[in-house]
Amino acid sequence: MKKLAASLFALACLALPASAQEQDDPELIFKKTTVWRMLSPDAKLTTYSLNDPGIDGVACFFTVPEIGGWSGWAGFAEEVSDVSIACRQVGPILIKEKFAQGHEIYRQRRSLFFKKMQIVRGCDPKNNVLVYLSYTDKLIEGSPKNSTSAVPIMPWGNSEAPKCSAFMTN
Repeated sequence: MKKLAASLFALACLALPASAQEQDDPELIFKKTTVWRMLSPDAKLTTYSLNDPGIDGVACFFTVPEIGGWSGWAGFAEEVSDVSIACRQVGPILIKEKFAQGHEIYRQRRSLFFKKMQIVRGCDPKNNVLVYLSYTDKLIEGSPKNSTSAVPIMPWGNSEAPKCSAFMTN
């Protein structure tokens, strides 16, 4: 019996990092219950805010589902792949460094071992627009779930709008 309890505790400890973020934590905006459960944690939609670490003046807001129940609470349940994203210019744009198309700005584990949600950034040089893509890397019926948002780079106050093409490495 003690071996079983020790094994379950070890598995629970391994599961905890599955829900932890691998980079700087985004800011929790709110959670909304979608499935109420009387004796275990509810299923929720959770909305976060994340400032682009490589570009000042851009914030992304994304929503991910959280599985409820005891298996979701312990980290054993595989989170669903749905994710939505909306990014906006929230101040003067300052691009801090050169970047490649599809540069990863955030990653979050969505299962104990195999699935993660990622947010990557690109540049549409023709329209001077930053493009953000959120997706899960585990294929669901042949295609990963994904969502896209675009941020046109506009002047802010007296500041000039930089050209994202000047910061592309490819």
